[in-house]
Amino acid sequence: MTIIIFILVLGAIIFVHELGHFIFAKLMGVYVYEFSLGMGPRLLHKKGKETDYCLRLIPIGGFCSLAGEEVDEDQIKVPKNRRLQAKKPWQRFLIMFFGPGFNFIFAVLVLFFVALIWGSPSYDPIVSSVTKNYPAKQVGIEKGDTILKINNHKISTLDDVSLYLTISDPKKNTEIQVKKDDGEVETYKIKPKKVKVDGNVGYKYGIGLKSEKNRGFVAAIKYTYVKTLALFRQMWVTVKSLFTGVVKVDQLSGPVGIYSIVGEQSKEGISSILYLMAFLSINVGFINLLPLPAFDGGHILFIIIEKIKGSPVSAKTENMIHTIGLFLLMALMVYITFNDILRLF
Repeated sequence: MTIIIFILVLGAIIFVHELGHFIFAKLMGVYVYEFSLGMGPRLLHKKGKETDYCLRLIPIGGFCSLAGEEVDEDQIKVPKNRRLQAKKPWQRFLIMFFGPGFNFIFAVLVLFFVALIWGSPSYDPIVSSVTKNYPAKQVGIEKGDTILKINNHKISTLDDVSLYLTISDPKKNTEIQVKKDDGEVETYKIKPKKVKVDGNVGYKYGIGLKSEKNRGFVAAIKYTYVKTLALFRQMWVTVKSLFTGVVKVDQLSGPVGIYSIVGEQSKEGISSILYLMAFLSINVGFINLLPLPAFDGGHILFIIIEKIKGSPVSAKTENMIHTIGLFLLMALMVYITFNDILRLF
């Protein structure tokens, strides 16, 4: 069952992403060779008027193959005005942007649906419990305290608390500022307690955070807005921390790690699976917009360079850079997957 859910979750996210590219490519008059879900050998395919629609064997990844990406072939196969590189910069920008853009729209719709049907969890960063014999209790943090800052980072939601506690160095003191019930503001320095659960070493502060469910259309809209911003902020901080070394590459998860998470979330019910789908969709959209070769953001970067210099970068040069980027990305994915497998044992 976990395998089925895993395929459906990733399949939906990939489908939405590639659909964004596909729709805007068609709107801009770009010839689309193939719209494919999955990688590897074809399982099913149907030839449309122009596009070949395919389902492939390996249920990870997908692609929308556009004329203009492979220069030598495209000059023979399709008219020049139907090629990606023949389109105006703003048209190419929309084609590249709306892959991630559809991921964002999809995530917002899923979050709203979950909040509307199952209720909107409250997001105020209020301490609901403090565990005895743990650092938070020992320094004076109490039930009902509102967390204002962690290591001088402003805290607005429960997600912010989880984020900044997770990336804090467990070997150093974490500075937590709270507001008491009487309005007084206190700042505590806490070093988390090292614990071992099921053979895995972790660090705990002993702070419990509980959210209550609110019902109604307006509550669902508010929750969707706040949660979407919190997830974007989480992605931004995580990526920035990755480049600064605060978050290590071996802490990242690939398909194997996501599979494990899907297994855990499936035990919590449909709403948890849908939330995970929204979370991953924002992750995919955000990562794809990074200005790196092989990503949509890398293509957008070349469009910006073209506008600045007044002429396009050589298509062959751009393709070569994206190809190198793709090989490096695949190497990173192999490394991350290897680490995911090691964690299982």
